[in-house]
Amino acid sequence: MKAVVLKDIGAPLTVQEVDVPSLEEGEVLVRIKAAALNRRDLWIQKGQYAGLKFPIILGSDGSGVIEKLSSTVEQSWVGQNVIINPSLNWGDSQAFQSSEFSILGMPHNGTFAEFVKVNVENIYAMPEGLSYEEAASLPLAGLTAFRALFSRAALKATEKVLIVGVGGGVASIGLLMALKVQAEVYVTSGDQAKIEKSKLLGATGGENYHNDHWAANLKKETGGFDVILDSALGPGFGHHLDLAKPGGRIVFCGSTAGDLPTMNARKIFWKQLSILGTTMGSPSDFRNMLYFVNEQKIKPLIDTVFSIDEADRAIELMNSSSRFGKIVLKMAI
Repeated sequence: MKAVVLKDIGAPLTVQEVDVPSLEEGEVLVRIKAAALNRRDLWIQKGQYAGLKFPIILGSDGSGVIEKLSSTVEQSWVGQNVIINPSLNWGDSQAFQSSEFSILGMPHNGTFAEFVKVNVENIYAMPEGLSYEEAASLPLAGLTAFRALFSRAALKATEKVLIVGVGGGVASIGLLMALKVQAEVYVTSGDQAKIEKSKLLGATGGENYHNDHWAANLKKETGGFDVILDSALGPGFGHHLDLAKPGGRIVFCGSTAGDLPTMNARKIFWKQLSILGTTMGSPSDFRNMLYFVNEQKIKPLIDTVFSIDEADRAIELMNSSSRFGKIVLKMAI
């Protein structure tokens, strides 16, 4: 089969022929129709990720068709259109992942291939009305955003929400999810065009964080936010303490812009703020996310679709700040 292989830190993504995976008990073989990229794939290529091993087939997100089953799997799965939950071995607690937790695509071979094997517990029917490309754009970002907004921050209808750094996968699907519960949504971005696109999608407003007064402008316009979703951290995170309303929830799920800055802790306890970390999500989160997507008829935003042979070009675009939505690889088969 064709697969996109990363051979070492800093190496290009190369397409080569590899063996089709052999199934073990409880596993299924999925013929991948589309796979989406995440920042995680880029960090692995750059060597900025724990537990690296090479060569590796990257890719956490994928949609496709069940090709083959191990003997212990219900035969009715054969031929079904499915998406993959890339959150592996979450464990028994809804509150946190187990010590055996991992994410598909490192250290286990991922979805940037014509076939991938996963445990049947990680397979779900594709949401209704989505193309393979749209479905492939959903799992990692959708799971992360859903858990952040609803399981962790307990977002409620009509609350004010700030989506930080709109345009990336988690931020873009988080924007759509928040709008579907009638939240009043604002965004930040370093690109004014992304702010304007967010408004077209339903956001009330936004600020360019290259403007020195972006936080003050938002505070003046909104009076503050009940929920702030941040997938970047970095120096701008310090402004969240002023932007959050008393009792506000600040939830973050990444650190692409750096670590937490020095902050005034008095603002946190005096305003009764909750600062919440989150990573991926539980099987329950994934099921609830799919139900929400089906009920609300959410279609993930796609920036660009590449062929599998253009995988290295695709990951180069992942390194760019110009995109809005997901980057997807479409398989030739």
